[in-house]
Amino acid sequence: MSAVCIYRSPLGPIRIESDGSAITGLRFTDTAEDAGGTDEIIGIGTKWLDSYFSGTAPCMLPPIDPPGTAFQKTVWHILMDIPYGTTVTYGDIASMLSDKGKRMSAQAVGGAVGSNPIAIMIPCHRVVGAGGKLTGYAAGLDRKKKLLDLERGSLVSGMTSVGSADHP
Repeated sequence: MSAVCIYRSPLGPIRIESDGSAITGLRFTDTAEDAGGTDEIIGIGTKWLDSYFSGTAPCMLPPIDPPGTAFQKTVWHILMDIPYGTTVTYGDIASMLSDKGKRMSAQAVGGAVGSNPIAIMIPCHRVVGAGGKLTGYAAGLDRKKKLLDLERGSLVSGMTSVGSADHP
């Protein structure tokens, strides 16, 4: 069974996809039209997003199962270890992989980060370029900056209503 719903975040609609046992996709979308259907996993995901957009680090990640290659999943696991409110560079992640015996370039890491199918929960927005420069984010650099500002506590007061899912 699969389910899809639209979550209304303060930064725009987010499409949440579930296979019934885990979230398989979460990305900003241009449409606020609900695709119909929800399940318990999406309900857990929307509560997680409610907590996140309220400006607090959510306690427990819902079950996730991002489709990807072994290399992409290795990079995504590293992303999930980046603490809330902090950033690392693509080069930092390449160095972490080198420490695990895998020689990798920052560009290869960038490719894996950019193919992340579960935004925010796998926090690709916490990866920046050399020197802390904001670079590359599928949902746009403005959203990346706002997500980082939210995590650093400088945006919460400016947020309008915390989102909700477009389902009963």
